[in-house]
Amino acid sequence: MILMRQVIGEELRRRRTEQSRTLRDVSRDAQVSLGYLSELERGQKEASSELLAAVCNALDTPLSVLLAGVSEEIAQREAILAQRNSFAIA
Repeated sequence: MILMRQVIGEELRRRRTEQSRTLRDVSRDAQVSLGYLSELERGQKEASSELLAAVCNALDTPLSVLLAGVSEEIAQREAILAQRNSFAIA
């Protein structure tokens, strides 16, 4: 099963590391605790729209861009799962 919170977390971490930023940097700029941001990146917590907007702002990434990346990743994973299921049925 694909969990959106995991894909969102992976996308947040990818964008943060692409910028060579630490959790501490982003948590400070987003005004969210370091521990909570870490849990978001690991897909252990669901983020509110307000929190996602704050983290995106800290990463200089529009929320729409983050969500588009999440959508693309979910679509790719769904295609892989569908392909696996079709092989299992055949």
